[in-house]
Amino acid sequence: MTACGAEPAEPEAEPQHWVGKLLVDFRAATDALEWSDERIIGDWRVQRRPGTADGRILDPEDQPVASGSLSACLSQFAQLESTGQIPPVTTQAVIVLHGLGEGRQSMKPLAAHLQQELDATIMSFGYASPRAGLAAHAGSLAAVIAGLPQTASISFVGHSMGNLVVRRWLQMADTQTIARVRRMVMLGPPNQGSDLARLAAGNPLLAALAAGAARELVLHWETVSRDLRTPSFEYGIIAGGKGDQHGYTSLLQGDDDAVVRVAETRLEGADDFLILPVRHSRMMESEAVQQATLEFLKQGRFVTADSSAVESLP
Repeated sequence: MTACGAEPAEPEAEPQHWVGKLLVDFRAATDALEWSDERIIGDWRVQRRPGTADGRILDPEDQPVASGSLSACLSQFAQLESTGQIPPVTTQAVIVLHGLGEGRQSMKPLAAHLQQELDATIMSFGYASPRAGLAAHAGSLAAVIAGLPQTASISFVGHSMGNLVVRRWLQMADTQTIARVRRMVMLGPPNQGSDLARLAAGNPLLAALAAGAARELVLHWETVSRDLRTPSFEYGIIAGGKGDQHGYTSLLQGDDDAVVRVAETRLEGADDFLILPVRHSRMMESEAVQQATLEFLKQGRFVTADSSAVESLP
């Protein structure tokens, strides 16, 4: 890895031994909790360590190819764009956002499905959820959107807290940028807060361990929720649940996906709502969720052939 502003070095050789590959995967998982995206074009990205001026450039294999100050990395990234080394964004961009404590890899199955089926640039936005609050993550999202062509339309697909990042961004975005957003699909969003987080708040040890956006969800929901804007564009919600009053865990009252209650996902003004029998952490791998997400992005309605769907708006 070279310093931003220097000539790029040759990429490191891919480890062949399983131990080496395991270490690479572990490093990627750890990095996901340390760095937030500031600029994305295709699978290339500039990242920033929250709370610092440190930056780095990642290639499509998620390998860091340069590091240094954020400003220097952004300048080098612009040079890579101008020389054609980074492919341009199409006229449509779909930004995919992961949830709390996760990384971009968690969204890979869903992002791959959308990339295969849509004539659009699928951009997986990563943010270091334990390192900063929702406002900071929304600021990183704003920087990524500012780097898109002004002619590009935008859609969002968020999982869990990723939806709150978008709603926080809406509070700070200008009307012209918001007008470019076509649709959004929310997967398991804690739109009304989280009873599971409230249970954690009642445990002094868990409350003390909560950091960044998790701390806001656990301890300061009443405050942060005031800055979460309801989308003015078309949006649909997919909740996980069993369609009964028990759900996947006895810790929560009513139907749930083992993390978020169905009632907590709801948000007034949704254009469609769908409950599918899937756990919170497995939503991105569910073929039914993938297909329903695709159809909403294309048509503004959940159209699914899955007979296991337990509820949908008429």
